[in-house]
Amino acid sequence: MSEDSSALSASKHRLPRHIAIIMDGNGRWAKNRMLPRFAGHKAGVEAVRGVVENCARKGVEALTLFAFSSENWRRPAKEVGLLMDLLHTALGREVKRLNENNVRLRFIGDRTAFSEKLQSRLHEGEEETKENTGLTLVVAVNYGGMWDIAHAARLIARQVKDGQLDVQDIDEELFATFLSLNDLPGPDLFIRTGGEMRISNFLLWQLAYAELYFTDTLWPDFNEQTLNEALASFAKRQRRFGRTSEQVEQEEGA
Repeated sequence: MSEDSSALSASKHRLPRHIAIIMDGNGRWAKNRMLPRFAGHKAGVEAVRGVVENCARKGVEALTLFAFSSENWRRPAKEVGLLMDLLHTALGREVKRLNENNVRLRFIGDRTAFSEKLQSRLHEGEEETKENTGLTLVVAVNYGGMWDIAHAARLIARQVKDGQLDVQDIDEELFATFLSLNDLPGPDLFIRTGGEMRISNFLLWQLAYAELYFTDTLWPDFNEQTLNEALASFAKRQRRFGRTSEQVEQEEGA
């Protein structure tokens, strides 16, 4: 057994409850194989299936995947159209599998920019799996962290205007209840594939205390081994949340 695998096995109690992933590198994966970019996106769907299955089997409570950002509309129109078609097709194929494996599917982001057909497919996927009690799979589509915060601010402002909320009652805890993922534990582990080392407007509020893990692995090549490497790295870290190391060690030893 490798050192990383040993660390992971010895630290199962430190498994993250919630993992958030930026799935980067599909285009470069295809380019390296002299294939069209869309081939990389299709291969990326297969990688999604694998990481969902692995997280569900390991007992992770929630997995949030950044599938399409609010900035991705800037890509060539043909690629955006193919991505929308791929999302629609993948949902038609995968929702039944998710349901059979007790996975609850959710989407976050501004859906109004999508076709009615795709919006309907997103809603159907959520409805079909809403009673499941296993892994919660959250897919961020047309999502941006700044959009999320601004949207929450608008909702709060509306309640203040309508007299439902007093300005003095607004604090971090209340604000968070208006954000996406408000009913889930915050991400413990953030993973970005593809070698880039930035958050790229993903879950800006929710990642405040997440452990960050960056890997050069391109998303279509991300598998159980690379997931285990990320989990082993997480298990070795001490999460202090503003406390001292001594305080954390005393609490863990209690």
